[in-house]
Amino acid sequence: HPVLNFFYFAVVLGFTMFIQHPVYLAVSFVAATAYSMWLNGVKKVLKINFLLTLPSLLIVALLNPMLNHYGVTPLLYIESSGNWVTLEAMIYGIVLGCVLFIMILWFSCYNQIMTSDKFIYLFGRIIPAMSLMLSMALRFVPRFTAQLKVIRSGQKAMGRDVSEGSLFARIRHGLNMLSILVTWALENAIETSDSMRSRGYGLKGRTAFSIYHFTRKDKYVLGMMIGLSAIFTGGCIKGAA
Repeated sequence: HPVLNFFYFAVVLGFTMFIQHPVYLAVSFVAATAYSMWLNGVKKVLKINFLLTLPSLLIVALLNPMLNHYGVTPLLYIESSGNWVTLEAMIYGIVLGCVLFIMILWFSCYNQIMTSDKFIYLFGRIIPAMSLMLSMALRFVPRFTAQLKVIRSGQKAMGRDVSEGSLFARIRHGLNMLSILVTWALENAIETSDSMRSRGYGLKGRTAFSIYHFTRKDKYVLGMMIGLSAIFTGGCIKGAA
């Protein structure tokens, strides 16, 4: 049931974001990696998440000690700014980078499980406009990536790919593909808006078809998840985290 899916990811993402204990982050990283590999495939996770996300982790880890100068263990003095690079700031930058990395892994799982129909089912009656916008935003990146592949295949067939021609020709071809992609995105948003308006989306008293039923099994699982979350929250309040 979508309630269970959303509750699970809300708890996992919330605790991963706000609890920065190294052991907890390690557990969250192992779980997120295993779950993402199970949902998206090992090759995709290794290729996309690690190759694209690890550089961003390193950037965050290096930028923090350059901007944050708190700490008691100086490592390097920067003459241009007159500040010290401290060990504590560097470690905190690594922790922030790890949090960012783990959150991206969890969101890759979220996008596979919490589909747009589940999200609209949960929030369509409470916040209809906001739920539609959030649903479109969450599927924004995967749809853009898929459409970009289609556009590039068409441009490549006409000899206008970014890998062909001189430097300026490649830049022109890339900008042309970007223009096509943005135009498609704007047209797609307008079509979605018109389609939902024609169906009476957000109108008072409108009924909606649903295939989801909250069964006894869902009640047991939700009760178990709430109990475990309560135990975990109690431990955090008492300083166990």
